[in-house]
Amino acid sequence: MVSFNSLQQWLSWQESFFPKAIEMGLERSATVFSKLQPDYRKPATITVAGTNGKGSCVAFLERIYCLQGYKVGTYTSPHILAYNERIKINGKNGSDELICQAFEHIEQVRNDTKLSYFEFGTLAALDIFQQQQVDVQILEVGLGGRLDAVNIIDTDVAIITSIGIDHEHYLGDTREAIAQEKAGIFRASVPAIVGDRNPPDSLLRLAAETKAVLNCIGQDFDCEHHSSNWNFVSKSDTLNRLPPPSLRGEHQFDNAAVAIQALLSLSDRLPVENDCIAHGISSTSLPGRFQIIRNERTTLLDVGHNPQAAETLVHFLQSQFASRNIYAVFAMMQDKDYATVISTLQPYVHRWFLPLLNTPRAASSDALSNCMTQQGIDSIQTGFDSLDHCMRKVNASTTEDDLILVFGSFYLVSEYLELTRQD
Repeated sequence: MVSFNSLQQWLSWQESFFPKAIEMGLERSATVFSKLQPDYRKPATITVAGTNGKGSCVAFLERIYCLQGYKVGTYTSPHILAYNERIKINGKNGSDELICQAFEHIEQVRNDTKLSYFEFGTLAALDIFQQQQVDVQILEVGLGGRLDAVNIIDTDVAIITSIGIDHEHYLGDTREAIAQEKAGIFRASVPAIVGDRNPPDSLLRLAAETKAVLNCIGQDFDCEHHSSNWNFVSKSDTLNRLPPPSLRGEHQFDNAAVAIQALLSLSDRLPVENDCIAHGISSTSLPGRFQIIRNERTTLLDVGHNPQAAETLVHFLQSQFASRNIYAVFAMMQDKDYATVISTLQPYVHRWFLPLLNTPRAASSDALSNCMTQQGIDSIQTGFDSLDHCMRKVNASTTEDDLILVFGSFYLVSEYLELTRQD
C-alpha cells in the first residue's frame, strides 16, 4: 500500500501505475467500489454521456440545483487548470486534502486490483460525494458509456447530448457503433434524454431493448426561439420566456433544453422552481467553451477537438465574427481526426500558428503542417519554442480588428489560460 503527502504525488504515481492510459471495463472499479462503500446510499444521480455538450449540460444542471439550495456533487473530465476541477461540491473545486483522503481510502481497500488514472478519480469522486452527503451527483462519462467507470452506478436519469465521431479506436468509426456504446448508460424504467436531433437507429433500438423511458429533443421536448427569449416545451411541461443561455452558441439552447428535461424528470425527488431554472440558464459559466477574452486583441478559446465540434465552431464564427480576419492558434492530439477539423476551418482561417504542446500525446507541428499543405493551405507558421513565443508572434501579426482563435485541445486552452492568468 502506498501513501503520499501531496495531490501531485498521488497523480504522478497513478499516471505510471496502470500499464495503459485507457483500459475500458467495469470490473476493476466495481470490485473496489464494493469495498470502498459497502453500505452505499446512492444520492439522486444524473449520468451524462455524449460526444460534445457534456460539460455544458453538467454546468447548467450544477448551477440550477445549487441555486435551488441542494448540495451538488459534479464529476467531470478532463480539467483545464487544476485536477481539482474534476470533483466539485456546490460548484467549488474539491480541496487537495479532500481528494488525497479519498485516494488514501481507495488504497486501503484496493488490495491487488490495479486501477487506471481515470478509475482512481471516479472512485474518489463517488467516495467524496458519499462522505459529503450530496443531494444529487452529476457524473460525466469520460469515454463512451457502457464500459466507462461511472457506469458502475445505476443512474436515475441518463443523458446523451450528441453522437459524433471521436475516440474511434475504442468506440467504433460510425455513429451507429458509437451510439451503441453511449447507450450503455440506459437503465430500465429510467428517463433516457437524448439531445441529438438525428439519433442513430442503434440508440433507439437499445433504448427499447433496455426499456428506458426515451425522451428525444425535437420529438418529446424542444426549444422555441424568439427574438429575446425562448420557450421550453414538452408533452407535459412548458416554460415560457426563458432568458438566453449564458454559454455562447446556438447549440447551447439544445443543451439547456436537455438539462431542463432532466430536471423535470427528477422533479418528484428534487423539485426546482422555474425562477432557479431561468437564473441558472442565464448565469452558468464554463471555461474554454467559446470563451471570449477581450484585451488588446479579441481572443476566442474553444476546446472542441472533433469534426462535430469543428462544425459548431464554424457556425459560431459565421454568426459572430464573419467580418474579421481569423488567426488560428491550433493544436490537437495525434489520435484525433485533425485532418477533418482543419478542412472544416480552412475557409475561415486567414493564418495558422502551430505551437508545441507540453505533452507527448500532441500531434507534432510538422504533422499538422504537412496535413495543411496537403489541403492547399500555405499560410502556416511553425518553429515556436513555447506558447508564449507563439502568442507574441500572433499579437505582432494582428490588429485590434482581427480575431485570435485558440482551439483544438484542452491542453492548448489550459496552457493559454495559465500563460495569461493574472494572480
